[in-house]
Amino acid sequence: MSADVLVAEDDVKQAELLRRYLQREGHRVVVVHDGRAALDEARARRPDLVVLDVMMPGVDGLDVCRGLRAESDVPVLMLTARSTEDDLLLGLDLGADDYVTKPYSPRELMARVRTLLRRAGCAERVYRVGGIAVDPERHTVHVDGREVECTPAEFRILEALAARPERVLTRSQLLAHLHGFDRFITERTVDVHVKNLRKKIEPRPGRPVRLCTVYGVGYKLVGDRAP
Repeated sequence: MSADVLVAEDDVKQAELLRRYLQREGHRVVVVHDGRAALDEARARRPDLVVLDVMMPGVDGLDVCRGLRAESDVPVLMLTARSTEDDLLLGLDLGADDYVTKPYSPRELMARVRTLLRRAGCAERVYRVGGIAVDPERHTVHVDGREVECTPAEFRILEALAARPERVLTRSQLLAHLHGFDRFITERTVDVHVKNLRKKIEPRPGRPVRLCTVYGVGYKLVGDRAP
């Protein structure tokens, strides 16, 4: 089960520990250290799960949870040093799906993550955009019913676009999905991967109708259009 996980934790060491454990489970992880950044990243990336520390500077985790619930049903796992019943109930009332109190066992935390992702159906998710089907769990791509081979970098780019059909992603956003995969990758390299993807998914790669360029902004994946 591979998912996009947003970690909001102001303790840098704790945040990096969470990143390592989540990446070891095969997840793609973005880490932020304050509540405002957590809201911004959640809106931009639409993660499959948010791991949210309660005590953060500026906008705290409770306010972040309240803001997320006003906009989406993304699963939220809250981390807190508060362990009184009133504190726990407040977080749950605001829409948190689960709570882990500090200090916590990383193995227990990963078990909670797996449970929330299963409940959200991430293991069964297949992105379908027109004639393209991207299966993150099986790491496969089908185009008009036939399987095509993609490199790991191509797959991550296509997966990011397929998860947000018709929505433009900038080169910087696509780079973020390759974080930790290739330390030498640049925005120009993203263009090369897109060019190679078009050879695999487009009826006429020189005149793309699926993986489209939005000039001066980035790329988007759209439903089939007449070439």
